Amino acid sequence: MVKNASVCVKQMTEVYLKIRTSGKETVVSICDKDILGKKFKEGRLKIHVTESFYKGDLVPVEEAVKSLETATIANLVGENTISHAIKEGYVNKDSVIYIQGVPHVQIVKILF
Repeated sequence: MVKNASVCVKQMTEVYLKIRTSGKETVVSICDKDILGKKFKEGRLKIHVTESFYKGDLVPVEEAVKSLETATIANLVGENTISHAIKEGYVNKDSVIYIQGVPHVQIVKILF
């Protein structure tokens, strides 16, 4: 489980992965399978983990995180997804926000 600044991998092997391309952009969306379809709100922050945006293929979390290598934009949500992305060096733990205790991060790669 990811809690604030500490990292501990929750036991879940599959996550939803959706990859879309538009021109030079590759958008990767990854979410833990147990939060798909749920809404989270805390103060002004809110996220709806919609099927239309996040539901793609159900794949091993390691495979999903490796897809971040080709992403120019990424949206990640869920303890399992983000803990693996931190472990593999794609996400800095200080960049993670929490909405009702659920970790969320967005990644944008600027290409020159």
